[in-house]
Amino acid sequence: MPLFVVKHEHTPERCPAGDAEMGPMLLQHIAAPNAQNHGVEIQGEAVVDGAHTFFLIVEASDRQPVDEFMGPFSRFGTVEVLPASPCEAVVARAAC
Repeated sequence: MPLFVVKHEHTPERCPAGDAEMGPMLLQHIAAPNAQNHGVEIQGEAVVDGAHTFFLIVEASDRQPVDEFMGPFSRFGTVEVLPASPCEAVVARAAC
């Protein structure tokens, strides 16, 4: 299944983590069962401390379900969905 790296950035003023309603809602949104309902399998997630930057590593049949899944995050800032490959695949094809 295709792999994608997703990068979301927002300003400190628009940070949803401090919002009593939006923070928990977004946590629930990225929960594995909900992601799977959207056709997205989350492999990893992390927020860069103090940078208001969030990364996801996901698998999906193609980019469209990932774009749709990330819709709620676009209300707060930018969302970038990048096609990606596991390191093993990059080495096997001898090119990034």
